[in-house]
Amino acid sequence: MEPHSQPQSQPRRPRGFAATAAAAAAAVSPTGTPSGSVGATTASSSSGKGKREREKEKERTKLRERHRRAITSRMLAGLRQYGNFPLPARADMNDVLAALAREAGWTVEPDGTTYRHSPPPQHQQNLGAYSVRSGESPLSATSLKNCSVNATLDCQPPVVRIDDSLSPASLDSVVIPERDTRSEKYPSASPINSVECLEADQLIHDVHSAEHDNDFTGTQYVPVYVKLSTGVINNFCQLADPDGVRQELSHMSSLNVDGVIVDCWWGIVECWNPQKYVWSGYRELFNHIREFKMKIQVVMAFHEYGRTDSADVLIPLPNWILEIGKANQDIFFTDREGRRTTEYLSWGIDKERVLNGRTGVEVYFDFMRSFRTEFDDLFAEGLISAVEIGLGPSGELRYPSFSERMGWRYPGIGEFQCYDKYLQQHLRKAAKLRGHSFWARGPDNAGHYNSRPHETGFFCERGDYDSYYGRFFLHWYAQSLMDHADNVLSLANLAFEETQIIIKIPAIYWWYKTSSHAAELTAGYYNPTNQDGYSTVFEVLKKHSVTMKFVCYGLQICSYENDEAFADPEGLSWQVLNSAWDRGLSVAGENTLSCYDREGCLRIIETAKPRNDPDRRHFSFFVYQQPSPLVQGVICLPDLDYFIKSMHGDITGDLVP
Repeated sequence: MEPHSQPQSQPRRPRGFAATAAAAAAAVSPTGTPSGSVGATTASSSSGKGKREREKEKERTKLRERHRRAITSRMLAGLRQYGNFPLPARADMNDVLAALAREAGWTVEPDGTTYRHSPPPQHQQNLGAYSVRSGESPLSATSLKNCSVNATLDCQPPVVRIDDSLSPASLDSVVIPERDTRSEKYPSASPINSVECLEADQLIHDVHSAEHDNDFTGTQYVPVYVKLSTGVINNFCQLADPDGVRQELSHMSSLNVDGVIVDCWWGIVECWNPQKYVWSGYRELFNHIREFKMKIQVVMAFHEYGRTDSADVLIPLPNWILEIGKANQDIFFTDREGRRTTEYLSWGIDKERVLNGRTGVEVYFDFMRSFRTEFDDLFAEGLISAVEIGLGPSGELRYPSFSERMGWRYPGIGEFQCYDKYLQQHLRKAAKLRGHSFWARGPDNAGHYNSRPHETGFFCERGDYDSYYGRFFLHWYAQSLMDHADNVLSLANLAFEETQIIIKIPAIYWWYKTSSHAAELTAGYYNPTNQDGYSTVFEVLKKHSVTMKFVCYGLQICSYENDEAFADPEGLSWQVLNSAWDRGLSVAGENTLSCYDREGCLRIIETAKPRNDPDRRHFSFFVYQQPSPLVQGVICLPDLDYFIKSMHGDITGDLVP
């Protein structure tokens, strides 16, 4: 009896690049050429070509993913601002789909199970009849109701074109073109944005909604403060133009401004000798303000002002500080090439007795205590309502990484400022405690002030910023900034008991759509896409019960959508404001010195008190500033009177033409 024959398994058919190599080998073998050598040569050639193709495809995938994240960011911003969707700060597409499904009447379980308890409403079925065509999906009228037409247009994805001739190395520098949809009322490129997709009643609803977009009657009252010009007190601590100041204050009073902001400059008050304070000019100024019965917010300005080409006033640090700096330049921040900036004292000396026997924080405390003692009567009257503490250059909590004196220009990533000997000592100590003493150095591949992230090995996609060393260094760099804030605020609360303390947070919005957020990293905010760099900062501010003031941008940055800087001021504002509100911080706003169009004006008001916020969160106050005094007639907002009344919640109608 013959044994049963075992079934032979079919050989696996080669796929992909292996199939290409096998086909090439089979085509060559019949010619009589040794198939082994030719097959090996062909396979090697195909393998090399395949590797290059895989690398190019990997870079294309990376570019598509970066573009997808940019689109997602804009969608999330639109849904949060216009649709009142309670999305988490780090929402992904699953959160978006779940929110849209719930809005449409579906039930979404935590494990993703989705179902409907009742049939869809009749108007949604009718809407489907209008919108379902080839390649389209029906839209929910309910979801459209909570999203304005402008928000829908903002969500339209731009067209991406990838040139196959580009080398993989050049793909990181490709700028993704985006079509400007703001100039078109109903762009026809997307079926979602076509008029046919909207029911007549929905269109009518949008028109009536637009008519009431500018109606802020009955909204929360947000006090408006106006910042006095920098040169109001000269370098000898004298009131430069008393008559001009009174005219300015009279104009403010007629506009129902709630109060004024006054910078108290360390470089003026304690200019010549340590602990010799001259407040005479400020006393005269405050007396004038008192006559007009307006509140005062003072700024403890410990930074330098005016070393730019456009500045007409120069207020340096105190002369005796600069004299110390001539003998010991390490009291100033230093970049990798050893260049010093005198914008602000390095917080490496916060606890070093190098300022005529005093530490950095002691110098700040003595200045604040002197002000509190000198103007005790104004605090008792309640005339001085709050005190802002300057914690860095321009009074902002950040490193001086964007110094124009060093040649920085927007949108450069800036440079790390940690190369003075005191911060280097702190870095060596931190590296030793971590057990890696060789990490006691700054990154050597972080570029220069005007570099782009993709041009550096540290900030590029999958760069060293996310390596073990990179994470250690960036954490230490950011922690040094927070330690400085903690040290100064502890003493500020002692000097100004029972007085509102304000801290200014910078708006570093360029490169926000990249993975590394390079500009934020050099400024001291460890906020790449896989970190939340503002939550830890706000925990420190919450510890001291301070108010966070943030710069608000109108539409004067309208070019950021097509900007190669991958800027996203709206996305940054949403993250910062909601992170602060979620931690129970009081939040205030301030405009930039750039002028605004009317739509930008309304955007600021909407940011200050979002009408669709279920928790009715709003700014505690808003600071209006501009380059020149109000009485000179150059006003950066088209109708300041309308703006103030809208902030106060007592006006209806549109802007006056």
